[in-house]
Amino acid sequence: MRLFIALPFEGAAAEALSRTQDALRRAGVKGNYTKKENFHVTLAFIGEYPDPDRVLDVMSGVPFSPVTLRLDGLGAFDGVWWAGVGVPETLSAYVRRLRRALADAGIPTDKKKFNPHVTLIRRPDRAAIPPVPPPSAAEEFSGVSLFRSDRGRDGMIYTEIGYVK
Repeated sequence: MRLFIALPFEGAAAEALSRTQDALRRAGVKGNYTKKENFHVTLAFIGEYPDPDRVLDVMSGVPFSPVTLRLDGLGAFDGVWWAGVGVPETLSAYVRRLRRALADAGIPTDKKKFNPHVTLIRRPDRAAIPPVPPPSAAEEFSGVSLFRSDRGRDGMIYTEIGYVK
């Protein structure tokens, strides 16, 4: 199964992200829009791995301190338009410890640098982001979630299969 560890946006931040997507739609931008229920910041992408319980065990061994994330601007890379996320150093340090613990346990993770963002659109039909108001909101997290990712008829389906405080 395809796994990743993330912080899912659900409250005011998800609403703000959705409003930004609506503004992009009104500006005529076409592309694959992320569903509101799929907004998240990925902390560690594992990919295909058969044992989610082992991943949850490793996650349980890495202490997580509550953190508040603030949405911070809009940007683009590699055919993705995203909302930036201001990340406190405490979360960056947690991500380093988490990825190290996963590697020490033999659980593969993506080696990309931690670049916190929330994907808004994949494969937009233009190169430049039109002038729309960026999302503005914050959300507090007291734990992290393990998700499985499945491709459905209408796009990706993310299912939370575990949560660790």
